[in-house]
Amino acid sequence: MEILGLLADGFFISFQPLNLGLIIIGATVGLFIGAMPGLGSVNGVAILLPMTFLVPPTSAVIFLGSIYYGAMYGGAISSIMLGIPGASTAVATTFDGRPLAMQGNADRALVAAAIASFVGGTISVILFTAFAPPLAEVALSFGPPEVFALMMLAFATFIGLGGDDIPKTFFSILIGLVFSAVGLDIISGEPRLIFFDLPGFFHGIHFLVLAIGIYGIGEMLWTIESSRGSISLSKANITTDRIIKSIRRVIRGWKTMVMGSFLGYFVGILPAAGATPGSLMAYGVAKSVSKEPETFGKGNVDGVLAPESANNAASTGSMLPMLTLGIPGSPTTAILLGGMVIWGLEPGPLLFVDHTEFVWGLIASLYAANFFALVINIAFIPAFIAVLKLPFTILAPVIFALCIIGGYVPTQDMHDVWLMLIFGIVGYLMRKLDYPLAPAVLAIVLGPIAEPAMRQSLIASHGDLLVFFTRPISGSIMIVAIILLILPLLKLLKNKYKLKEV
Repeated sequence: MEILGLLADGFFISFQPLNLGLIIIGATVGLFIGAMPGLGSVNGVAILLPMTFLVPPTSAVIFLGSIYYGAMYGGAISSIMLGIPGASTAVATTFDGRPLAMQGNADRALVAAAIASFVGGTISVILFTAFAPPLAEVALSFGPPEVFALMMLAFATFIGLGGDDIPKTFFSILIGLVFSAVGLDIISGEPRLIFFDLPGFFHGIHFLVLAIGIYGIGEMLWTIESSRGSISLSKANITTDRIIKSIRRVIRGWKTMVMGSFLGYFVGILPAAGATPGSLMAYGVAKSVSKEPETFGKGNVDGVLAPESANNAASTGSMLPMLTLGIPGSPTTAILLGGMVIWGLEPGPLLFVDHTEFVWGLIASLYAANFFALVINIAFIPAFIAVLKLPFTILAPVIFALCIIGGYVPTQDMHDVWLMLIFGIVGYLMRKLDYPLAPAVLAIVLGPIAEPAMRQSLIASHGDLLVFFTRPISGSIMIVAIILLILPLLKLLKNKYKLKEV
């Protein structure tokens, strides 16, 4: 009952005219920031942080938190409409969101993304409210072996239950892992995989460069080839009846949204994990448990519901270690943490005691920001649909320009722009040869997380691989991962046995 009383006080704070106005403005600004390729919540919060010194600390964090939430919603827009991930957190949404748009079902994809984001945000905020202290302790118990085991589980899900060609999936993962290893060695600092001795590779290959190249440039090249240069209009309609039908279809996927919300939230509270791995893992799990895994990547609504519910849940989850432990769970929360320090607030367990107004005002504002982001998102769907009604001959140069901007913004290095163009050609060729793209993206995201965890574990255990199996949590996760890897072999043996019987 004490929590409910504190939450009620938080709602009183968040619904004050100034704070409510900041929530609406922040959610709207965040929506458009998230939709811009190459930007995202990190850039939005960083750019607008100086403006928050004009208002009290509680109002400031409410405003920035609303931008964060809005950007999580907005990332799906360009992923669906243009095939360009607005941010790394929305890459998995591209897998099925873009095919749905190309099939004339952009409204269904956008409604699915909006509602899934709302469900993920709502469930995660409820979990945040009710279970913050114990969940923080669980996250704290995750050491390098547990983190590595979790990453292996993500890879195993794609390989074992993905439904794609297993050798091609495995090859795609290996390619992604190679790209993730480019740059300076995390232990020795020695350069590695510096292709052609180009200095641009020293800072590694930025994830957004690969994602925008594959799903922006690659998708554009594929569309140009498919249309054979003819002027084509994408089928895009929106009516009240279609919206209602889309909502009904989304509601049928409630299990997928609940799964994505819980998975995303748990992954989000792990330091250095965040929304991107959470969304990719949720997509993999949704595909693995689906009765129609072969439809994923071709326009399955569940392929939008899972990552969108997960990335919004993870964004809330990443705030938990920031507030309770002073450990940012994502790059965006790292900036929020810096803002808290500037405002004179020290994160940690005492924050909940000494600054209850600040903490519970923030928590309550997340409920409000989640609701307004949903309303604003759905209200703008007709405007988003209008984009698809443009002839592709007009849309293609716009997509290309946005890709160039998105490739340049993260590092402000032309080397990455050229690299993005190369990845675009590679993505186009992989699609023509029917190689799955999602595993490569998964690998380049999880590789930088898995490698340090593995090496730290082996250094601490003096090279003993059993360290991943002797610890209760990591051992359990690794066993599940191994079972998932064995499943394709069992299926193969089963099919051979059936053929012999025939």
